[in-house]
Amino acid sequence: MRCAKTMLPALAAIAVAIGSSVVLTLSGCANSAGIVSVAQPIAPTGIGLDTGNSATPVVATDWWRAFGDGTLDGLVERALAGSPNLKIAQARLARAQAATAGAQSADALHVNGELDVTRQRFSANGIYPPPLGGGIFTLGTAQIGASYEFDFFGRNRAAIEAAVGAERAAQADVQAARVLLASNVARTYVQLGRLFEQREVATRSLKQRDEILALIRQRVQGGLDTNVELRQGEGALPESRQQIEQLDEQIALGRHALAALTAQPPSAFDSLVVPLRTVQAVPVPAALPADLLGRRADISAARWRIEAAGSDVKSAKASFYPNINLTAFVGLSSIGLDRLVRSGSEQYGAGPALTLPIFDAGRLRANLRGKTADLDAAIESYNGAVIDAVHDAADQISSVRSIEHQQVQQVSARAAAESAYDLATQRYKAGLGTYLTVLNAEASVLNQRRLAADLKARALDVQIALIRALGGGYAADAQTAAAGQ
Repeated sequence: MRCAKTMLPALAAIAVAIGSSVVLTLSGCANSAGIVSVAQPIAPTGIGLDTGNSATPVVATDWWRAFGDGTLDGLVERALAGSPNLKIAQARLARAQAATAGAQSADALHVNGELDVTRQRFSANGIYPPPLGGGIFTLGTAQIGASYEFDFFGRNRAAIEAAVGAERAAQADVQAARVLLASNVARTYVQLGRLFEQREVATRSLKQRDEILALIRQRVQGGLDTNVELRQGEGALPESRQQIEQLDEQIALGRHALAALTAQPPSAFDSLVVPLRTVQAVPVPAALPADLLGRRADISAARWRIEAAGSDVKSAKASFYPNINLTAFVGLSSIGLDRLVRSGSEQYGAGPALTLPIFDAGRLRANLRGKTADLDAAIESYNGAVIDAVHDAADQISSVRSIEHQQVQQVSARAAAESAYDLATQRYKAGLGTYLTVLNAEASVLNQRRLAADLKARALDVQIALIRALGGGYAADAQTAAAGQ
């Protein structure tokens, strides 16, 4: 045992010397010349992120609480706890973490134990003389072996870096899935609130038309109107009821969508009512933040995939260089188990092993070309994600501004329509106007009421979309630190 320990440092030095000499003499046999990546990451300053708007507030990780609706808070939390899609992303992260552990193990000392017992008849005409030759004996071996690969050219280190990059990309994917799920729940909730607002308008319209029909009947009985006006008034009621029934159908579908997002049965929200007026608006930035790319989990994941692909290229290049392993063993071996633990049964040995690719019919170059193509694809995927992210955020900011201006104009238009309807109704009651005038004024009022509900829902929906476009509370630095633990 002591002899084996004294042999290891000398053998390590021999391995280093052999590896260096072989590299110098045979490195030209298989090489990676001419295989390089051609893609380049897009510059942030070239896509509108040079505004210097560093004062944009950071989105909180639980951003949905800013809308001030406890029901929405509960729905999002339940979705995050039970969504199968989010659990799939978490399972992929666990797989990436296992791959990292596997890559790290390749760069460590490997120790194996062996116990072998064999009952064997030795040939009488072989190399062993009697009584061993022609006899039946039991062979026993008990030993421990160890091996270590010297990573002189960084292949194992590059493989570890690639695995870590893939793990961090998977970690960012989990956060991206979390943001997407929360925003889908919030947007579905707002759209459900819009449908309830529309139903409320339709119900008020039905009541209003019913009141007008009663007035028409009175005027027909008094000889002030004809059956034409009566039939017009009666025809307006089924139309209003049909609109209410249509909205009820959409409300049911919206409830089912929320149930699916929160991993519950379709009937879970049959009694849910969403009053849109209780959902508060939130402040949004007026320009693209300069640190937009650092706020988005999908961009961070794409960036880590570039890192992983680049490390894969390094590992592929290192495969052109020799592998140098040092192996050693120590144990006991004997013919006959009764002699296994006796003095003289010990055995040990150690030595370096070197493998150098000389001619492999282009296998290593093909592998390197494939890894380089993967790197180019990762870079272009990142570039596409960056362009889409900037486009998405810019669109949402523009929509927020436009809806704000639309709401100001719509408030004035609605006030005018309500006033015109009141005047038309008063004139009709006094016999100074026609029922057609009342119908036209009523149609304008109903349109303005529907538009008000739509604009409010759109304003909230665009705010949610903008929060998602700005990263939904993802912090790249904190996430990177967490992934590296």
